[in-house]
Amino acid sequence: MKNLILLLISFVFTYSIYAKNESQPISVEVTGNGQPILLIPGFTVPGGIWNPLVKQLEKNYECHVVTLAGFGGKEPIEFPWLPKVNKSLKNYILKNNLQNTTIIGHSLGGTLATWLAAQKDLKLSKIILIDALPASGALMIPDFNPENLRYKSPYNNQLLAMDDVAFEQTAIAMSKTMSLKATAQEKIKNWILESDRKTYVYGYTDYLKLDLRESLKNISIPVTIIAASQPYGKEMVKQTYKSQYANLKDYNFIMAEKSAHFIMLDQPEWFFKQIKTILSSK
Repeated sequence: MKNLILLLISFVFTYSIYAKNESQPISVEVTGNGQPILLIPGFTVPGGIWNPLVKQLEKNYECHVVTLAGFGGKEPIEFPWLPKVNKSLKNYILKNNLQNTTIIGHSLGGTLATWLAAQKDLKLSKIILIDALPASGALMIPDFNPENLRYKSPYNNQLLAMDDVAFEQTAIAMSKTMSLKATAQEKIKNWILESDRKTYVYGYTDYLKLDLRESLKNISIPVTIIAASQPYGKEMVKQTYKSQYANLKDYNFIMAEKSAHFIMLDQPEWFFKQIKTILSSK
């Protein structure tokens, strides 16, 4: 009987640890050897999107590939979602002694990289931002005020109540604006559909609330921004980035021609070349 009780205690303890690990704000896979690089994907996107780039880099770099909770098959976490992701990324860097690392972030991942670079107690090497803005909400919402954004809104309630067919149509429409390639659009659609619905809805509210424009003044490390020319055109893109990053002292700006939001899917070879060049620069 005593052995049975011990076995049950062991099972409960093991299960609780497993459940805790499955519900972390971030999950990270590490491959390669050399200087560390932290790679953060965009909203709804699993860390696996970086696999082709990692294959190009892992001989010379130690690649830490992040997947955010609620996406890529990872368990969701309690809200607010994004502040916990932010804190978890910072803790991961400190715990694993990844000071002087380079961060590559796409979309929301780039916004998170910006947030990390603005932290005075983190000594990063450089950040590479892929079609990422410090305040997406300010671009999308007239009279932007983060305090006015709530989880419980008519739009959010509508998204949560959608049946699978209606939500898939929404995902299809969104994916068509994010890549110029049909095969990539299919991937993007599936990533949206595979995401935890509540994280998709409320997590995006967290994303829109985030405004890092003032924090840009704290960034002194090298920053490279790679921006997609489509669908808005080069001139509008240049104006948008100039406005959003007005408080950043200095940065290198690269335009990705013939690319929409998912540059790494639309122009992979060009993208790999740019990343390697940026990483090798002082």
